[in-house]
Amino acid sequence: MRYLPLSDADRALMRARIGVDSVEDLFRDIPEAARLGEETRLLDAHLGEIEVEQAMRALAGRNRAAGDGPFFLGGGAYRHHVPATVEHIVQRSEFMTSYTPYQAEIAQGNLQTLFEFQTMVAMLTGMEIANSSIYDGSTACCEAISMAHRVTGRRKAILSGGLHPHYRDAAQTMGEFADCELVCLPPSPDGKEDFASLPDANVSCIVAQTPDFFGRPHDLAPLAEAAHAKGALLVVVVTEAVSLGLLRSPGAMGADIVAAEGQSLGNGLNFGGPYVGLLATREKYMRKMPGRLVGETKDEDGKRSFVLTLSAREQHIRRQGATSNICTNSNLCAVGFAVHLALLGEKGFARLARINHAKAVRLADMLAAIPGVSVLNDAFFNEFTVSLEGQDAREVVERLSGDGILAGIPLARLFPEDAAMRSLLLVTATETVSEADMETYRAALHKLMEET
Repeated sequence: MRYLPLSDADRALMRARIGVDSVEDLFRDIPEAARLGEETRLLDAHLGEIEVEQAMRALAGRNRAAGDGPFFLGGGAYRHHVPATVEHIVQRSEFMTSYTPYQAEIAQGNLQTLFEFQTMVAMLTGMEIANSSIYDGSTACCEAISMAHRVTGRRKAILSGGLHPHYRDAAQTMGEFADCELVCLPPSPDGKEDFASLPDANVSCIVAQTPDFFGRPHDLAPLAEAAHAKGALLVVVVTEAVSLGLLRSPGAMGADIVAAEGQSLGNGLNFGGPYVGLLATREKYMRKMPGRLVGETKDEDGKRSFVLTLSAREQHIRRQGATSNICTNSNLCAVGFAVHLALLGEKGFARLARINHAKAVRLADMLAAIPGVSVLNDAFFNEFTVSLEGQDAREVVERLSGDGILAGIPLARLFPEDAAMRSLLLVTATETVSEADMETYRAALHKLMEET
């Protein structure tokens, strides 16, 4: 029997107070098409503990993990090797069970770890300051847009067509309830976009991604100049943190705010999360930045110590005065990020990035040699878009999955309304992909293209 502490009278009183007739009214913003419409029942009722364990083990066995075969998926969630040392450290109880470090005198280890994390993020992004993380890359992107609104006093943002579609969708949801205007440019697999005529007196920021969702890296310096000339900010999004080990940093290209996903370092795919959002900016915008910021100070004995500072969150102050309604950070994932990057060091991180690029170049050459397959990118890091002539990429992926090959992301799944995406496939190769994996993929795709 379910435990429901409130009586029918209690619930009726609550509904009357907030002005709704039924519980269903609370979900009216969720489209009917997105609702399940029936009770979710994974298991039969009244099973014993042994039977539940057996049933759940059988369900788990139906999953296919990234390491179970050739794996070429990316699109904002990347398979990288996570050293065992990372797992060992993040599972220590002082990290695993810690919560908000309000009492600095008993949380110095946790605070110092976050301080080092912030320093690393600032160095990687080429910015002057970073916070101690946001939930994930998409929410970091939303927070960056809101931050740009606060800095400029404007309420309009322009989103590049190369922005990850999930990030775009999250921003649109935020914009719907935050009274701001979003101009979303159409998807741009060819990497060609014209921002020149778009910035106006109402634009707070331009949001651009590099490498973009289709794998192309961009020199955003001209875009930064164009935005600044109109009084707008440049928000740069990075979904593959390892690319920062090889490509020019957003800060060096004139970015004002950087929003990134840090999952690639210290955090496995984990069937979709949790992940860790990175947010960095210029020091002059520090007081407009959301989330937590760990600062360095000295204690009464003059020793180096760390404290939470500039935590202008709605948990602490009046909601209308807060910089964000995000009341926490991805603490454990941030620790994993910092530990992994510390283990690599500057030279190791750059070497990891070069290996990723080399793997992707090798795979792109192998696939481009197949008749009917062409690589659209003129440049890429570890991810690129291929065109499968005369094929529906969704069907190709389904057929190859039958051979145990996860061949990539069919772009038509993310852009179903765009017929031009039908034959396009987003393919990723990281350091975890072997030569044998690539040859298996090449041979299977070659055979499929010949048969069809």
